[in-house]
Amino acid sequence: MSNSVINDLKKRRSIYALGEDVKQSPAELATVIKDAIKHSPTAFNSQTVRAVILFGDKSNKVWDIVEKRLESEVPNEEAFKKTQEKIATFRAGFGTILYFTDTDVVKNLEENFPLYAANFQDWSEQAIGGAQQAVWVALANEGVGASLQHYNPLIDEMIAKEFNIPANWKLRAQMPFGSIEAPAGEKEFMADEDRFRVEE
Repeated sequence: MSNSVINDLKKRRSIYALGEDVKQSPAELATVIKDAIKHSPTAFNSQTVRAVILFGDKSNKVWDIVEKRLESEVPNEEAFKKTQEKIATFRAGFGTILYFTDTDVVKNLEENFPLYAANFQDWSEQAIGGAQQAVWVALANEGVGASLQHYNPLIDEMIAKEFNIPANWKLRAQMPFGSIEAPAGEKEFMADEDRFRVEE
C-alpha cells in the first residue's frame, strides 16, 4: 500500500546542517508556512497559533539573542563555545519561524466554555504541535530542512522587545530552516508492540 501522506511525513527530519541555498523566495516560503498553519486543526476552530516568519538579518537576530542569553547560563567558557557552535548552525539557515500561542484566545474559551475550561491549555499545545508538524512537512516537501528548538522561556522577554510581540502571545518554539547541507542521521524506532495496540 502506498500513501502519499505517509511518504511526506517520512521526509520530515531534524536537519541541523542548514544553509541559504534554497530555490524559493522568502515570499513563496512564507506562503507555504502560512497555509500549513491555516489548515492545521485547532479545538473549537480556535486558531490559537501565531507565527512570526523571519528572514535575513531579522532571522539572525533571533540567534544573536539566544547566544547572548545563554552566555549567562552555561557553566564555563568551554561549554559556551559548544553552545555558540550549535547556534551557528541555526544562524546559517535561510530563516526562522517563531511559534506563539495567543493566550487571550485561550482565556476567552475558558470563560465562554466553562465545562471544558480545564482542557483549553492542553488543546492549545496540541494545536501548536499540529501546526509545527504541518509546517515541517510542508517545508520538507519543498526540499527545505528544519528543526524545532525550545529556548523559551529564557529568551521570551528579549524576543518580545526585539520584534514588538503582543503581551498575550506566549513563545512556544523556534524553527530555523534552510537548505539541507547534510542529511539527518538514521532514525530509530521502538518496537511496535511496546507502542501500539490494534484490536479487531
